Amino acid sequence: MDLGLRGKVALITGGSKGIGLATAISLSHEGAKLAICARNLEQLEEAAAKITDLTKGEVIFVQADVSSEEDCKRAVEQTFERFGRLDILVNNAGTSAAKPFEQVGTEAWRQDLELKLFGAIHCSSYAIPFMRQAGGGSIVNITTSSAKTPPASSLPTSVSRAAGLALTNAMSKDLAADQIRVNTVCIGLIRSDQIEKSWQRLAPELTWDEFAKDPRHDIPLGRIGNTEEAANVITFLSSEAASYVTGTSINIDGGKGAAL
Repeated sequence: MDLGLRGKVALITGGSKGIGLATAISLSHEGAKLAICARNLEQLEEAAAKITDLTKGEVIFVQADVSSEEDCKRAVEQTFERFGRLDILVNNAGTSAAKPFEQVGTEAWRQDLELKLFGAIHCSSYAIPFMRQAGGGSIVNITTSSAKTPPASSLPTSVSRAAGLALTNAMSKDLAADQIRVNTVCIGLIRSDQIEKSWQRLAPELTWDEFAKDPRHDIPLGRIGNTEEAANVITFLSSEAASYVTGTSINIDGGKGAAL
């Protein structure tokens, strides 16, 4: 299937590793031109080189902290300056922060909301005029399954991600007339630096495959997912194949989530 991504331009925040990098590679394989941004310059350089090596596609990188509105503005503007358009924004930047309510201080709340919620708000705000200019576009916000049914000790992440769900739904209604689609994917257990650290801390005697399939994870599909599986769904939502899909959320969690 031709996803209609050839010549499109995508900006991916948190694009230097994990799901962001896998999404960048997937979009580049489909012919999209890319800008990736993250805080770590060395990781950005390595990621850009990997994307170019694997796909031969066009990619630039922008060192940026999306907790800063000014950095969000700069990342969007540099993308447009390089490629002359912007069609796709993947708001992926974020880290996991999960503690009981009484252990989360005011500064931790502020930092989490600025990174995950306001980062998406600011990047979207600066990207939307360029998408209008292009005749439409796609915004994909990365959230989590825990945003729908927060477990204990999941703060502040579950709250900032739940706000991302509301943001997605409301934005999709406001921007539909401009043919700008807004969707979210709700990530469950996907292999990442954090998951690998948990593996080494909790069960270093197991191989990765053994840990990934451990019944204690309680995943109906029987294993932890990989970044490429998440990237495939994000790429679909970014593409013309999803031209009639907006305002929705898709769980990428192996069936573990308790809510649709």
